[in-house]
Amino acid sequence: MSEPRGATTPHDTSHGFGRMLVAVYAVFALAATARSAFQLATDFGAAPVAYLLSAVAGVVYVLATVALARSNRRLAVVTIGFELVGVLTVGVLSLADAELFPDDSVWSGFGAGYGYVPLLLPLVGLWWLRRTARR
Repeated sequence: MSEPRGATTPHDTSHGFGRMLVAVYAVFALAATARSAFQLATDFGAAPVAYLLSAVAGVVYVLATVALARSNRRLAVVTIGFELVGVLTVGVLSLADAELFPDDSVWSGFGAGYGYVPLLLPLVGLWWLRRTARR
């Protein structure tokens, strides 16, 4: 049975909370990508691990934004899951060896420099994707 023209699916990101989630991911994609490009171009030698991980974060945010905007649920789940693993891994690494992260990256300290949004965002994203899954 097909849906009426103009109807939205439960995981549609063109309305409501889905639209807001795409917007937040887009802001993080722009911010993380710009910051990592600046770090890599200006001072890569100071903290190569941190700056490479910042670039990875930027790519992950771009992919998550595209997946959510296109309602590609499978890619969104994989990308946001990877994001959560990255935030947790880099958060632990940054606490264990602070010298690896002389300048905060998006994911260092579990996103403390960004109000812990990098830690909360994948949790909210995965929750929303699960909540809106087709039954």
